[in-house]
Amino acid sequence: MIAGGAGFLGSRLCSRYLEYGCTVTCLDNLSTGRLCNLSHIMDHPKFTFALHDVIDPISLESPFNYIFNMACPASPPKYQSDPIQTIKTSLYGAFNLLELAARKEARILQASTSEIYGDPEVSPQQERYQGNVNTVGPRSCYDEGKRAAETIFYDHHECFGTDLRIARIFNAYGPGMDAMDGRVVSNFINQALAGQPITIFGDGSQTRSFCYLEDMVDGLIALMHSPATSNIPINLGNPDEFSILELASLILKKIPTESKIIFVDLPQDDPRQRCPDISRARKHLGWVPTLNIRQLFMTLIPA
Repeated sequence: MIAGGAGFLGSRLCSRYLEYGCTVTCLDNLSTGRLCNLSHIMDHPKFTFALHDVIDPISLESPFNYIFNMACPASPPKYQSDPIQTIKTSLYGAFNLLELAARKEARILQASTSEIYGDPEVSPQQERYQGNVNTVGPRSCYDEGKRAAETIFYDHHECFGTDLRIARIFNAYGPGMDAMDGRVVSNFINQALAGQPITIFGDGSQTRSFCYLEDMVDGLIALMHSPATSNIPINLGNPDEFSILELASLILKKIPTESKIIFVDLPQDDPRQRCPDISRARKHLGWVPTLNIRQLFMTLIPA
């Protein structure tokens, strides 16, 4: 079962497991997930869609061996638009899905985030780094919600022996992203296609580490089926660090446009640096990303 399975990553997980011959249930309230992400599999005989919000108790009769908790808006404009709902999704969703996993005797994976590191004071970020998070800012509903969800998962494992996995996801991108998602890759591409100014917050020196969709899904599946990770959080991301200004410049080289780069004030608590240490993923999963964003823009996308 994939909670949040109509979202960007969740829908690709649904497709992958169907390709493997599995029976898949997608649970989503469609607050940010989209049915169009599932249109190609809605009639698949082994696929079921259930319209449901994870903040409410979950009663499903089907047996499940594996449960992914992908349910939470990940785009800053979307999770900030209803911060109470966002933090409820992280907290209540964790409890409800863990209880479901206990009833089904299923392994469960929590999709956490690099945002739990806040505006980091060390780089690259290792899993043992405890972060620099503002508890009372506009991003707190997401950052602190995900941190608390990790604690709930940890305590469930300690108290009940729940078989679980925790993935800290760093900036996934690729086909199927919502064009109005509000994240930097889709924002810059949309602005360039429309001939609008490319809007960079701050001076563009802040960095991100972008991980291609298929690489990220490979990592999530490897983590779910790895026998050796238990409740240890594992970073999943591409350690190829990339400045926001460099991203904008690449897009302007590839998309014919009259767009120019403009600079606006940096939002509160926007991280200055984001780069994963993926040593644990290499060791426990044998996983490394295969495609970086420079290769994608310079090689795969024709001028």
